[in-house]
Amino acid sequence: MSHPLFDISGRTALVTGSSRGIGRALARGLAEAGCTVVLNGRDAGRLDEAAAGLPGVVHTAVFDVTDGASVAAGIADVEERVGPLDILVNNAGMQLRAPLLQFTEGDWHRILDTNLTSAFLVGREAARRMTERGHGKIINICSLQSEVVRPGIAPYAAAKGALKMLTKGMCADWGPCGVQVNGLGPGYIETELTRPLVADEEFSAWVRRRTPAGRWGRTGDLVGGVLFLASPASDFVNGQILYVDGGMTSVL
Repeated sequence: MSHPLFDISGRTALVTGSSRGIGRALARGLAEAGCTVVLNGRDAGRLDEAAAGLPGVVHTAVFDVTDGASVAAGIADVEERVGPLDILVNNAGMQLRAPLLQFTEGDWHRILDTNLTSAFLVGREAARRMTERGHGKIINICSLQSEVVRPGIAPYAAAKGALKMLTKGMCADWGPCGVQVNGLGPGYIETELTRPLVADEEFSAWVRRRTPAGRWGRTGDLVGGVLFLASPASDFVNGQILYVDGGMTSVL
C-alpha cells in the first residue's frame, strides 16, 4: 500500500505539450496515479491518438500555449468542462540548434515564446483560480540547460535558465496563497526528438561518460519526480528545481 502523502487520486491535472515524448510520459504517470488528465497541444488528431493510449479518464484541450487569448479561453474551457485544476505541468517546449552568430531573431523569439512565455501565460491563468481556491501544484519542466550549456543551444539555455527563475518568482507570488511551484530538470532523455542525438555514436558516448549513471535517461525516469511534486508529500517544497539527470549537473 502506498503512503497517503503520495495519494493524488481524483485530482485533475493539465499537461501542456503532451501529445508525445516527455509530456505524454508525465501524463501517463499522472493517469496511472489516478488523476483525471487533460492533454494539451495544437494538433487535435495527435492529442486524440495520445489520449487513446492512456489509462483512466483522459481529456484533451487544443490551444496555443504561446498565445495569451488562446490560453485564457483554453484554461476557462478546461475548468468548465473537466473541473478545477489541481495540478499544472508546464511541459511545452522546443529546441533549435545553430551557432549563436547564425541564430535568427525569429528563431530566438520562437524558442523564448515556446519554452518560457508559455509557462508564464498558462501558469498565470491556472494560478488565478488556484490562488482563489487556496491550493494547487505547478510543475515547470526546466532542463539540465537551466544550469549548464553546450555550444549551439544558447537561446534554449537562456529560456530554460529564465524558466528556473520564473519558477522561483511564481513561488514568491503564489506561495502565500497555498500554491507550490517547482521545477523538474531532465538531463539527456531518449525521446523521438532526441533520437538523432542518441543515434550519434560520438555524442551518445559523451553523454554516457559525462553521466554518473552511465546511460541516457528514459521518459519513465521523470515520472517519480513529477508525482512527488504533484502530491501532498511536497506541500512544504516550493521554488525548487529537482534535476533528474543521472548526476550530470553534479560532476565535471
